[in-house]
Amino acid sequence: MGTYQVYFSTEQSTGISFFDTITISLIGTNGTSAKFLISKCGQAFVTGSKVRYEINCETDLGDILLVRLEKHPCLLFSSGWFCKEVVVEAPSGRQHHFPYHRWMVKQDTYELRMGSAKKISEDSNPVLVEHRKQELIYLQSQLKWSHSTPGIPGHVESENPMDLPSELRFSFNKSMAFFFNSKSALAELNLTRVSKRSAAWKNLEDIGQIFSHSKTSVSDYVQTHWNEDDFFGGQYLFGCNPTIIKKCNALPPNFSVRHEMVEPFLEEGTSLHDEIKKGNIFLVDYKLLDGIKANVINRVQQYLPAPICLLYKNTNNQMLPIAIQLMQVPGPENPVFLPSDPEQDWMLAKLYTRSADFSYHQLVSHLLQTHLLAEVFCMATYRQLPSVHPLFKLLMPHLRYTLQINILARKRLLGKGGVFDQAISTGGGGAFILLQKAFTSLTYTALCLPDDIMDRDMETVPNYYYRDDGLRLWGIINRFVEKMVNFYYPRNTDIVHDVELQEWIKEVFTEGFLSRSETGIPKRFDASQQLIKFLTMVIFTCSVRHAAVNSGQFDFFSWMPNAPPTMCQPPPIAKGQIAKKDVLNSLANMKSTCKAISVLWLLTRKSMDYVTLGQYPDHFFIEETPQTFFSEFQKELKNLTSEIMTRNEGMELPYTYLLPDLIENSVTI
Repeated sequence: MGTYQVYFSTEQSTGISFFDTITISLIGTNGTSAKFLISKCGQAFVTGSKVRYEINCETDLGDILLVRLEKHPCLLFSSGWFCKEVVVEAPSGRQHHFPYHRWMVKQDTYELRMGSAKKISEDSNPVLVEHRKQELIYLQSQLKWSHSTPGIPGHVESENPMDLPSELRFSFNKSMAFFFNSKSALAELNLTRVSKRSAAWKNLEDIGQIFSHSKTSVSDYVQTHWNEDDFFGGQYLFGCNPTIIKKCNALPPNFSVRHEMVEPFLEEGTSLHDEIKKGNIFLVDYKLLDGIKANVINRVQQYLPAPICLLYKNTNNQMLPIAIQLMQVPGPENPVFLPSDPEQDWMLAKLYTRSADFSYHQLVSHLLQTHLLAEVFCMATYRQLPSVHPLFKLLMPHLRYTLQINILARKRLLGKGGVFDQAISTGGGGAFILLQKAFTSLTYTALCLPDDIMDRDMETVPNYYYRDDGLRLWGIINRFVEKMVNFYYPRNTDIVHDVELQEWIKEVFTEGFLSRSETGIPKRFDASQQLIKFLTMVIFTCSVRHAAVNSGQFDFFSWMPNAPPTMCQPPPIAKGQIAKKDVLNSLANMKSTCKAISVLWLLTRKSMDYVTLGQYPDHFFIEETPQTFFSEFQKELKNLTSEIMTRNEGMELPYTYLLPDLIENSVTI
């Protein structure tokens, strides 16, 4: 006869207690125990609690393989339980940790495995091999791929977050915060009354007065400096869309700019040819927007330019726009606008460019390159890697809430009658065409920051804080991943023979990247460095890249003239004919502005259960060596935080979006 001490831990952040009936059975190498009642109807497992039970077994069960929990609803009502961990202490005093970190919602049987990470080749016990197999069969039945829009990454086949397995849904606190924010955004921003008006803005001062609530120090700075050329250009280095600018080694053939046009804006005694050779000329080209039919909002046609913008880094290291062509096809009705043009002409050219940047940012840099790819990684991970797999344990914290937030985005933002249809120039179907075009040109190089920086020839540009902080973070993540991979895969053959891992990357390639070899995405893994790089990219995409393009949206875009969500007049076809009223009539009207800004406010709010980069659930990895790797990872992140804060001291506009303690671990908003 043996006595087992069993400890149950309930997650602290759930916000609710649990009242259902729970029975437990212990499954060991020598047999299975009887069922024991550990929670009766009406008795609560309080949030954040740790409860001990004593179980007496007639025989020694041997090593405990599984903990089987059966949940039965209370007669009056049923509640969910977020089981953090079960610890079983054997009669010998040895403790077995069974981390779970998931919701138990349905009346069902739940089996928990011990926390040691195991590849499939390391499981020999038939009970554990079968458990591993059944877990994947269940999740593959619950999470099915959908390709509702051809030509973009696959996504989960669900239109309702409540259809997802409970562990993939928002927590109670997250759900309450999201519901509250979505219903109250306009009210909290004091925009409810204005949001009902479809009139054009009468002057820029009105915009400033109406949007005086919930300002940030950065949004205040943007409102003051938005029309200055050095701020316009600088945003490509430290704003919300820092991944599109590249060094210009030759002018595009469809760009009608001539050398003599821009030489007045260069340093005295130099030429455009000389500055291109010196590496001081840069290009931002929105060619993906060309040919996309703009939205119609409230029966009013909107307009979506596809500009080409030439920028010059002067001797003061300012990034200045020196030429803007608003459409891709050159011609007499598509002039090149210059800083020497009349003030309203140059301002309007920059406004159309910023509006194009808004659409490109939202759909390409943000939605496609973070949200949709994170969903691909999440789907493949839950469908092909059992929870005991070391790479499931490594990736799971970086996939938290991603499926639910994307389901909501497809419905509330991109769906028929959603925010894009109501307020943004790429609504009405244009968003999906842009996504298809962008996905066609997406490459593995663009997703790996060191390669991307070299590909865009941006290694030495000063004041490029996204690059500086991003490369440091890439390196920290890469070193952490390398330690983990080398620990669990000491030989390349371990990688080659891990059939679950190979199925994982195969599914990423086929369902996510649509079997497009030209992307450069691997189809299989043959060596550790190949795997390390890919896992680094996955974690970086779900955390750092998302923070870079999401966290500053309200800061930079809430002053609408800096990022018009749509334009209400066609781009000008001649110079010298633009009045101040033409500028105002071209901007997004009151209703569109309010709708877009309320969403930006929501997308940059922190939830109460926000988890920062590098934080992993307790005992998710129970081996001592990986826990050491976590500590080293967190120490490096902490040191980087100090270095960035020191650099930011005294800066007029500090770059904070890649401070490690401000980066969320996953795409949750």
